[in-house]
Amino acid sequence: MKKNKLFILTMELVILALLLAPYIVAAPAPAAAQTPTTEAAAEAPKWCSNTNIVFFPGGAPGGPFETVVYNGALQAAEDLGANVEYVWSDWNPEQMVTQFAEAAATQPDGIAIMGHPGVEAFQTVVDDARAQGIIVTSQNVTLPELEAAYSADGFGYAGAEQYSAGHALGAEAVKRFDLQAGDRAMVWGLLAQAGRGERTRGVVEALEEAGLTVDYLEIDDATNADASAGIPTFVGYVSANPDVKLIVTDHGNLTGTQEALLSAAGLDADAVFAAGFDLSPATIEGIRGGWTDLVIDQQQWLQGYLPILQICLTHNFAFTGLHVDTGAGFAHKDNVELLADLVNQQIR
Repeated sequence: MKKNKLFILTMELVILALLLAPYIVAAPAPAAAQTPTTEAAAEAPKWCSNTNIVFFPGGAPGGPFETVVYNGALQAAEDLGANVEYVWSDWNPEQMVTQFAEAAATQPDGIAIMGHPGVEAFQTVVDDARAQGIIVTSQNVTLPELEAAYSADGFGYAGAEQYSAGHALGAEAVKRFDLQAGDRAMVWGLLAQAGRGERTRGVVEALEEAGLTVDYLEIDDATNADASAGIPTFVGYVSANPDVKLIVTDHGNLTGTQEALLSAAGLDADAVFAAGFDLSPATIEGIRGGWTDLVIDQQQWLQGYLPILQICLTHNFAFTGLHVDTGAGFAHKDNVELLADLVNQQIR
């Protein structure tokens, strides 16, 4: 009797096991011990790691505007794997052309240039570089004829549209500050630079269209390289023109020193309206303190990132030149806190 019960129990267990078999997952076998190797530990190369680039951030190491451009290029190089050499030019157009020729002699795959010298100054050296198969693209200042000639070979642009950005700032200042015909304005800019000067011309013409009396000052080489060198020039102008109502600095580093400029001239934050270009931590504090009233933000981090991406895309996948307007939004006391953290991180 006991044997029959045992037989029946055994058969029931067998049947139960057969019924449950499809739902039973075997435990994985223990993994074999592996000895780490250099090859396994090494990171796979990124898709642009075969591309050598020379990049021009524009000014001097540590400058507020050019540091943000540089940070964008650094991030692109890290993301894409490109090998990038950085060449600083103190915002000197003649130096940029000389340095371009020197860079081309090293036979990189691509060069990303600031367009400040203009088409005529760059024409010969860019033609020579293209004849050697070097990809050329630009940032910050457009080079329309060169872009048109070589866009199929990757010549693109990342930056604001110079004239329209300048004109927009001038027109916005007239409207925002309720300036009237006959009011005096000072524009401190770079008209003498063939391409870069278009932004200054846009500011001047917008103010003149509104009937303002415009006093123009050219930024000299010393002030172009170091904004603090311009303090005596500014103090001298304000002393001679105490009725000035608007000051426009067409230079990111100068805009960042507007508080220092006005203070050196013995003016308080409400004495005149001050407008300019490009955000920096100093400019954020100037807006907060009422020293700076209106600034165009051209998102210069993109002017570092996008040219590296452009050269990588062209060198590796034969993409043509991309023309990107990096924006011309206005920063002022009503929206400064939306941007402050990003500016202090040197991203905006």
